[in-house]
Amino acid sequence: MLGIKSYLRASFRSMSMQALSRIYTLNMSTSETVDSVVKEISAARIDHEVDSPNSNKVEKKSKPKKAPKDNTVQKPIAKKKEVKKDTGLGLSVKKDENFGDWYSEVVVQGEMIEYYDVSGCYILRPWSYSIWDSLKDFFDAEIKKMGIKNSYFPLFVSEKALTKEKNHIEGFAPEVAWVTKSGETNLEMPIAIRPTSETVMYPIFSKWIRGHRDLPLKLNQWCNVVRWEFKHPTPFIRSREFLWQEGHTAFATKEEADEEVLAILELYRKIYEEFLGVPVIKGKKSEVEKFAGGLYTTTVEAFIPNTGRGIQGATSHCLGQNFAKMFEIIFENEKGERSMVWQNSWAYTTRTIGVMVMIHGDDKGLVLPPRVAPLQAIVIPVPYKDADTQAILEECIKTVQTLRAAGIRIEEDLRDNYSPGWKYSHWELKGVPLRIEIGPKDLANKQVRVVRRDSFVKEDVPLGQLTERVGELLEKIQSDMFERAKLKRDSCIKKVENWDEFMCALNDKMMVLAPWCDEPDVEEDVKTRTKGETGAAKTLCMPFDQPDLPEGAVCFASGKPAKKWALWGRSY
Repeated sequence: MLGIKSYLRASFRSMSMQALSRIYTLNMSTSETVDSVVKEISAARIDHEVDSPNSNKVEKKSKPKKAPKDNTVQKPIAKKKEVKKDTGLGLSVKKDENFGDWYSEVVVQGEMIEYYDVSGCYILRPWSYSIWDSLKDFFDAEIKKMGIKNSYFPLFVSEKALTKEKNHIEGFAPEVAWVTKSGETNLEMPIAIRPTSETVMYPIFSKWIRGHRDLPLKLNQWCNVVRWEFKHPTPFIRSREFLWQEGHTAFATKEEADEEVLAILELYRKIYEEFLGVPVIKGKKSEVEKFAGGLYTTTVEAFIPNTGRGIQGATSHCLGQNFAKMFEIIFENEKGERSMVWQNSWAYTTRTIGVMVMIHGDDKGLVLPPRVAPLQAIVIPVPYKDADTQAILEECIKTVQTLRAAGIRIEEDLRDNYSPGWKYSHWELKGVPLRIEIGPKDLANKQVRVVRRDSFVKEDVPLGQLTERVGELLEKIQSDMFERAKLKRDSCIKKVENWDEFMCALNDKMMVLAPWCDEPDVEEDVKTRTKGETGAAKTLCMPFDQPDLPEGAVCFASGKPAKKWALWGRSY
């Protein structure tokens, strides 16, 4: 209807201006011609008024036309729905029906990210950055207990330094972004933006490390890196710029390096399982999948049941002495002998947040584990007609003050331009673990109603027991979320012995535990044989927790003697 009205107005204006133009161009001494043009203008105005449904002045003043105005008093509900729609509440896609679209929608509607005009780059909104802060606070405190110190190295790396370790750069070459101009002037030598910082930091390590008293050198930095992905960018999971911590350490002995690799990996497990409620499997990467240029790589692997894909959660690498050789990081030991250091590097990224969303989110939005939720509880007043609204609001504020004093991250939502139901949906979408409702009955009974986001179970809690009960519920939600996720993950692991069983499990969107000969050529062959529209299968890790390998067991893919069990699957 709006388009029709606009068209009519434009037509009328067009006709009128044409007619007026004719008046100015005609010989004005001819009164007959002027009269005819005036008649044309009048006719255009009449035609416009007849065709326009709101133009008839007589009908506009008539009683039948006044009735809709009287009825507008009965339309606050309709207006409320319109506001709700404009605010973007509710998801249009179900998680089990279209996972990709669901994920893209939930991270935006849940106020985790905002899209940016550079493809593959995203704005982290306060809701998601607060989660990153929680993880950062935990990890930073733990590594400081290990004697690891924070530092910061430049974003840029010279081409000479970046290409010094050939195997290393081959792993990152397609993703390296280069600065080639300053204003309109071409740079004499292009400068790379760090995809990782080994080649930025290790030339400096060689200056700082001279003798055994300079060891161990243990540094960490919180920063951003750029990897110019050409695959499909996905917020948090695969982006061209992301935040991470990267630790770089140097030791006199391999034993010290090995010990730290596992200690850091355990911290990564805690981040996923104890904070994010996401079950992971600790293991070692294959030679094909290990960090380029490193000696070996350990990993924590998660799994997304909806897509049937594994996802690398975080990695802790032992680099051996390869980089020490390339960058001449040599020290004099206690015997006066020159020796190369043993090095590690380890990192986790904002990918952690995306994995959490994928595992726990539902059709109503985010579901946040209490330990990382920016808000652990939201208090919402529920005033009924003729209720003492002021008393309800005061009780809401008092409840927030009481729980906040007990260390609960909590706020009240006292906005009077939204209904309680709208607020319920809003905070469900954002994944707040607990909702506390206070209405006139609650006020009279000296209680509140508490609703869990993860299960929507409701219970009435006396005010005198509220602080203790909220603490218990938050811990219960945290453990329940992990247990549900673990139960689901475990149901997606299939143990097989031969190729046919492997393919059947893979096509059922499973992770596959299979006996393997641990040969790179066989892994490459598996990738080739399973390559398709949904991607090829590869080793996710060799789990540290190895089942017993039967005597005489053979590799599921090659028929050669099996050396260990490997976890296989498609992955992000």
